Amino acid sequence: MTDLTIRRATAEDLPALVALLADDALGATRESPDDLTPYRAAFARVDGDPHQHLVAAERAGRTVGTLQLTVIPGISRKGSTRTIIEAVRVHADERGSGLGTELIQLAIERSRELGADLVQLTSDTTRTDAHRFYEKLGFVPSHVGFKLQL
Repeated sequence: MTDLTIRRATAEDLPALVALLADDALGATRESPDDLTPYRAAFARVDGDPHQHLVAAERAGRTVGTLQLTVIPGISRKGSTRTIIEAVRVHADERGSGLGTELIQLAIERSRELGADLVQLTSDTTRTDAHRFYEKLGFVPSHVGFKLQL
């Protein structure tokens, strides 16, 4: 990919990252790119936590993708460490370019470097294109996820 940089996200990336999160049918209903106040507080928590890895993909000075990787040490699976990939977003202009694959492969490699034994992710049940994408990358739909809004 020409002129692509994938790096740790900074507070200056927030407007572009939130815009990416809001740029789909689901994100449009739950994100508020016009008020960055809650995102600034969240970014400070994420950035200060060594188990969080928030990345920004940039091409020609424009943020075109993001994801968050969380490291979870555990007791189960004989003390395995797992990582969770969340909030994967690729700018509409970049979809189909291979950027999503590159982001996920980077997250998998980083997971290995961090000593993880398992990489997992969740995807909304309505995102059937995303499910096919993740399965092509080797992910297996092995569990049913549940959420409780607090």
